[in-house]
Amino acid sequence: MRRPAPLPVEFVDAQRIDLVEHPPPVLSPWERREVDRLWSRTTARNPTAFDGPLVVSLGLGRPDPGRLTVRWARMTYRHRALRQLRPAGGVPGSVFVTVLLPTEAGLVVGRGSPTTAAPGRWTLPGGTAEPPPPGQPLDVDSLRRHAARELAEEVGIHLVADELRLRYLTRGRRFGSLGFHFLAPPVPGALVRHRHAGLGASAAGRDAVELDELSLVATAGHATRLGPCADYLPHVLDRYFSP
Repeated sequence: MRRPAPLPVEFVDAQRIDLVEHPPPVLSPWERREVDRLWSRTTARNPTAFDGPLVVSLGLGRPDPGRLTVRWARMTYRHRALRQLRPAGGVPGSVFVTVLLPTEAGLVVGRGSPTTAAPGRWTLPGGTAEPPPPGQPLDVDSLRRHAARELAEEVGIHLVADELRLRYLTRGRRFGSLGFHFLAPPVPGALVRHRHAGLGASAAGRDAVELDELSLVATAGHATRLGPCADYLPHVLDRYFSP
C-alpha cells in the first residue's frame, strides 16, 4: 500500500517560542545579479510591487522540550527570487501572520486583489512579517500586533492585539516558511462585510484594497472550492474545524 503524500505544511508545537536574529544569508555575485534581474521583471509586470523589508526564517531549534527557537534575518521582497535560484533547502523561508476571524457563518477568508503578490489566491487575512526597528525585539507579541494591523487594513475590523491568541504555528515543507496563525474573538458576519465594503468605497480604496472579495467558510473543503488558495489554508481550516 502506498503511503499518503505528506501535507505541504506541518504543525509545530511549542510552549515557548524565542525568535533570535541572525545575519542574512550571503549571496554570490551571480545570485545578486539574478535577484536584481528577476525583480526588474516583477516590477515591469506589476509597477506597484514594493521591495519592502521582511522577516525570513533560517531554521528552527529545540534547545529544551516545549521550547522552540526560530532563527530569523532581515531581507527584502526581491530576495524571494532565491526560490528560483537555489535548491529548496537553501532558501530562506518567509515568516507570515494570519488571523482566524470567526463569525456565525464561518471563518473569514479573502481573495488577493490583482495588485498583491498572489492575485486571485484565497487566504486568511494577514501578511508577511516585517522586521522591527533596530534595537527592538521580534517576538510573538510583536507578531500579534502585526496581525491585528493586517486585519484592520485588509478587512476593516479593528481589534486590540491582546485579543488575539496564537492558535497554530505551521511550517512549509518545501521552503520552511513559518505561519503564525492567531485566533480572534467572534464578530458578526454582517459587520465584516460592511467594514470590508467601506475599505473600497473611495477610488483610492478600490486601488489599494488587498482582498477584493471575502467569503465565510465553515469547512476546509468550502475554501478549496472557492479557487486557488494558500497551501496552508485547507490544513489550518481542517485542524480548526475538526472536533
